[in-house]
Amino acid sequence: MSKSINTIQSTAVPVNIENIDTDQIIPARFLKATSREGFGKNLFRDWRFENDDESKPKNFPLNNSTYSGKILVAAKNFGCGSSREHAAWAIKDYGFDVVVSSFFADIFKNNALNNFLLPVVVSDAFLQKMFDAISKDAKTEFEANLPEQFIKIVATGEQESFDINNYKKTCLLNGYDDIDYLLSMKEEIEAYETH
Repeated sequence: MSKSINTIQSTAVPVNIENIDTDQIIPARFLKATSREGFGKNLFRDWRFENDDESKPKNFPLNNSTYSGKILVAAKNFGCGSSREHAAWAIKDYGFDVVVSSFFADIFKNNALNNFLLPVVVSDAFLQKMFDAISKDAKTEFEANLPEQFIKIVATGEQESFDINNYKKTCLLNGYDDIDYLLSMKEEIEAYETH
């Protein structure tokens, strides 16, 4: 399965709560595993279930079948708190490819990029437009266009550009981790070494 991200067009799941920290994204008791698989089932675990009992779901967007898609739309200051990379693993493993917020904690943002999860920073005003669009119609689609660096509300055509580090953009577009990136430059490196 390809890890690369190019253009994602999808519906979205709204989590309109500010200051979501990494312990809320993936509680500490689930951090024992070292592989990236299986974390998705515990994404926002304490907000989704009463006393960890899956037969007692809470009223939370991930439990609402009205919402689906590859884009998570979150309120301001997403991913604050501890530096656990597992937060990005859980979001990606759940099935999201894009997370949108008006502000990300730096460590979370870097962890997301390293795990082929695209963090898109938008203005507070555009973020509110996205929440409003989902509220009016849960089937509203958004387009996250990495090559051209914009996110768009498909139905209205309203869009906003976003910034991304050129190196990380290249890695996401090609599905490269840091080692893959170096290997992709093997011929140039060998030519430099030879001369």
